[in-house]
Amino acid sequence: MPRDHYEVLGIGRDTSAEQIKKAYRRLAREQHPDANPGDPGAEARFKEATAAYEALSDPQRRARYDRFGHDAGATGGSADPFGGLGDLFESFFGGSGFGGSGSGGRPRGPLPGEDLETVLDLSFEEAVFGCEAEVTVRTAVACTACEASGASTGTYAERCATCEGSGQVRRVRQSVLGQMLTTTVCQTCGGSGESIEHPCAKCDGAGRRIESATHAVTVPAGVDESRRLRMAGHGAVGPRGGPAGDLNIRLRVADHAVFERHGDDLLHRLHIPATQAALGVHLDYETLDGPEAMEVPAGTQTGAIFRIRSRGAPHLNGRGRGDLLIEVTVDTPTDLDAEEEDLLRRLAEARGEAVAEPAEGLLSRIRQAFN
Repeated sequence: MPRDHYEVLGIGRDTSAEQIKKAYRRLAREQHPDANPGDPGAEARFKEATAAYEALSDPQRRARYDRFGHDAGATGGSADPFGGLGDLFESFFGGSGFGGSGSGGRPRGPLPGEDLETVLDLSFEEAVFGCEAEVTVRTAVACTACEASGASTGTYAERCATCEGSGQVRRVRQSVLGQMLTTTVCQTCGGSGESIEHPCAKCDGAGRRIESATHAVTVPAGVDESRRLRMAGHGAVGPRGGPAGDLNIRLRVADHAVFERHGDDLLHRLHIPATQAALGVHLDYETLDGPEAMEVPAGTQTGAIFRIRSRGAPHLNGRGRGDLLIEVTVDTPTDLDAEEEDLLRRLAEARGEAVAEPAEGLLSRIRQAFN
């Protein structure tokens, strides 16, 4: 049995919509998989919190959940809490009996258009700082020749004779309970309730045409690939003047040559030579915002982490920014010349540290093999 949505978000049943949003944002930041690397349960907790928020942020879904719990289908779609009794009321009385329209199908009016999905490629910096971008999609747009009516110039759509404009056809059939009334979409008009005798030549009566459309997109600062942008009303328009669906934009962020993204923090694995690690060094370190003074103290070891606060990604829909973490890796020299090797051997001798003897030449080893 799924956990109670209120328990998941850590709120009470009288919590306001704004408090629900704040609770979800806090949990999303804490439970996001990017913020919990190596934790196999982070993704499940994040999805659980998201499902709870989706159910409680919508007033109608919340009301159904408060009344019927998980069995009411509060997190998606509409559910019949009376186990099919609504269908019986529809059959015998021509209505649902539970506050429905009595039509048994979709409400009258033009059909809505389809939702669309596209991908927007972003650079690492564009995702961190936000940007203005454009996306181009193949979509259905209103036919200008017939003004989305679907009928040729000088003619009009007429009421469908088969369904008399309702968009639905009712039939009576026999069952064990007696006569049952069933409702189906009218096949003549496709549910629109209208028929067109003289369709528009440009759109073949659909009232819409397939074209390319370009939309301006505002990308907020701090997004990552787990986010999707939704542009309401920018999807395909519906047939014959129907409302447009939504455009969902999936983000694809390019890797950076230096930085890794971990939630709102950035990580750089900085390699420094052993001399700088041993003696210390002052660096002009290049962040995404410009150079920052950075001191590596003498005796720094591999794995040491230095933090530059507020130089990470902005908190999405919040204030402040993450931090920049610099993890040091000390590189051991491998290409010493004779003078450098001699210096290191003298250093080892001065510190009383045992080291390997110098490697002998090839000629010397051949001679020893014959002795």
